This record gives sequence, C-alpha cells and structure tokens, in this order.
Amino acid sequence: MPVEVTWWGHATCTVEDSGVRVLTDPLFARRLAHLRRRRGAPPPPEAAVADVTLVSHLHADHLHVPSLARLAPGSRVLLPRGAAAQVPGLRRLGRLGFTEVVPGDRVRVGDLVVRVVPARHDGRRLPVGPHRSPALGFVVEGEARTYFAGDTGLFPSMAEEVGPVDVTLLPVGGWGPYLGEGHLDAGRAAQALARLMPRSAVPVHYGTYWPIGMDAVRPHEFHAPGAEFVRLAARYAPDVRVHLLSHGEIARPEVAR
Repeated sequence: MPVEVTWWGHATCTVEDSGVRVLTDPLFARRLAHLRRRRGAPPPPEAAVADVTLVSHLHADHLHVPSLARLAPGSRVLLPRGAAAQVPGLRRLGRLGFTEVVPGDRVRVGDLVVRVVPARHDGRRLPVGPHRSPALGFVVEGEARTYFAGDTGLFPSMAEEVGPVDVTLLPVGGWGPYLGEGHLDAGRAAQALARLMPRSAVPVHYGTYWPIGMDAVRPHEFHAPGAEFVRLAARYAPDVRVHLLSHGEIARPEVAR
C-alpha cells in the first residue's frame, strides 16, 4: 500500500504507512480564541481516527484539548515531556494513553517506529511562564521516513538531527500577519528542504486560521505561502516533488524501494 498524506488544515495531517494511521497536531475547531477558520470546513469525523497521535508542542493551536477529546478511548498520544503538568485540561482525558517524550526517544507503533527529534520553537503553553517542555518534531519510519516538523525555525544542525527522510511536512506560514521567531516562512522552509533533501514535500501550517477582524491586514500571508513555497522549492531543491494540497486532499508521495 502506498504511503498517503492527508492535509486537514493548519498542522493537522493524517499519515498512513504500513497499515498504521498517524495523526498530527489535531485541531478540529471552527474557532480558537481570537482565531477563526477562514478556509475549508473542519475535518470530518474520520480525521479523528488514528492509531497514534503526535503533538509537537503545547501551544493551543497544536495541543487543543477539545480536539484530543474526539479521539477514541485508548488512543495513543505522544506529547512533550511536562505536558500533563502544564495543561490541566489533559487530566479530563484519562481514557487516552499519553506518553511524554523528548528528542532521541523512539516509540514503536505496529510496524512503524516514531522517532522524536528537536525543533527550534518556544514550547511553553503560554507566552509567559516557565519554559519546561520542549518543542518537538517527529520522523515516522515505515515504508517511508516522514518528517513532521511541527513548528520550528531553521537551525544549522537540522539535517543532522532529523536524519535522512523521504517526505517532509513543513510549516510555511502561520495564523497571523507576522511570524515571530522560531517559525518557517516559505523561504526558510525552502532552505530547510534544500538541507533535508527528501523525495517529496507537503507544505502545511498556513491558509487555515486567521485573527478575527484582520482579514485585510497583510492578506498575502494567509493566501500566498503555499504557492510561494512551491516557487522557492523549485529554486533551492529542484529535485524534490512538492504536493500542494487543498484541505482534505491526499498526496501519495513517491517512496524509494
């Protein structure tokens, strides 16, 4: 069976590999605080079906407790060390199987191995307070090696610490007019692609949520990052095939045999 990647919007994807369904940073809400979903309907119920869910860091658009509550009882969730202590809402989800992880950990799920890698991003639950939980990326190793970057900035040791990969799910934008430190925009994501040199890439984390009342403020930062990433990837990493997906669309990346 080929590897399949479905993008549901923002950083939420389903990766199917070796008969295992992996869900990333589930966010199923129409609205989150001051953000509203401007493009695409929220993911359908089948998006919440997963053998394992990966949570990259504690920001509310990546660790969203109501979305995790939609997972089936007994579902496995990998999340950063310290999450349970910093996010009290997780205590209501005792029916899920939480495993806290740090970079360097390896977790087997069926015929897959999930390898935990570093990210360069502020992993705190709130913008103030103790910085006790790392931001993470994950490499899902099965028929393919699929790198889900979560949220990260570009860093010199990225290729070394992530390792060889076949498919990358790279953030190329955000949810507001300006990106702060520790993020990839389309240009930096294309540079990351040139360092990692996978066979295929899927741009994510753009064109989904936007602050209420700010539709006219730098709207290109909502609409343009995906196409801009395609353009710049052709310059920096012309041998990588980029799958520019609409919400709910599936890519079947080529995998070396």
